[in-house]
Amino acid sequence: MNIFTFTAHFDSEEACRNHFKEERDKIGVKCKRCGHTEHFWIKSRWSYECKACRSRTSLRSGTIMQGSNLSFLVWYKTIFLMTATKKGFSSKEIQKQLGLKRYEPVWAMVHKLRRAMGNRDARYTLEGMIEMDEGYFTVESSEVEKSKGKRGRGAAGKSNVAIMAESAQLEDIDTGKKTSQCRYFKAKVLEDHKAEGINTIVKENFDERSIVLSDDSTSYVDISDYVELHISEKSSEGLTKETLRWVHITISNAKRNLLGNYHKIKGKYLQLYLNEFIYKLNRRYFGEKLFDRLVIAGITGYD
Repeated sequence: MNIFTFTAHFDSEEACRNHFKEERDKIGVKCKRCGHTEHFWIKSRWSYECKACRSRTSLRSGTIMQGSNLSFLVWYKTIFLMTATKKGFSSKEIQKQLGLKRYEPVWAMVHKLRRAMGNRDARYTLEGMIEMDEGYFTVESSEVEKSKGKRGRGAAGKSNVAIMAESAQLEDIDTGKKTSQCRYFKAKVLEDHKAEGINTIVKENFDERSIVLSDDSTSYVDISDYVELHISEKSSEGLTKETLRWVHITISNAKRNLLGNYHKIKGKYLQLYLNEFIYKLNRRYFGEKLFDRLVIAGITGYD
């Protein structure tokens, strides 16, 4: 969606509210009190009223906008900005574009959207052939981390991230040349480099019938217990450029994206920034539909 299309469709608070209601009606509203799914609409209060128990649910309730004092128009403008480009915007830049005086509400709104993106992608599991490796991302260290003075893995200023890519191996019948085609991705920040953390990620994000490709790290020794087949290779240039090609392209692009957009990222918020990057990457062919998909994620993918 370009800026001209956006302003034509969402030129007022009421237009944004009506669109949000239309999308929520398609999904359905469930009464928090009795669980009933049939409601009356009370436009004067912009609320749903349960036909069974008469309990009311506001249009914002249970969605990403619950508890927010920002207008629907501001939310919609932010969703537009966050989906308009591959690179995205920092909260400071969004505040500037919206012309708002206070930074804190904008920061909270943007992080809520990033959380909704992550929740939406968490519903899906990777399947088939999956590449898996880890990348180290630069983050702002806390004073406690700096004082510990760690080096290598777990060092202050570095955060370990597991990157996973659903990769289909292809071979040209005539030439015999092998290539790969990638579908969906996931990225999860790791608390440490132990096998327990890797096992949890595999159980939560991989289909048990999958084939996993990785290096021979000792952290991956138990992966075969949770999938159909685990193939590990000794780390080498060939492994990086061929077997784990899509994973390393993703690591490189993610680092470039975060470095180019944000001055500093605190380690505790890194997962949220990765949520946005992966969400857009998984929907790289959605085009103008990406805006509507994020609106829907704000209704269904937020908790």
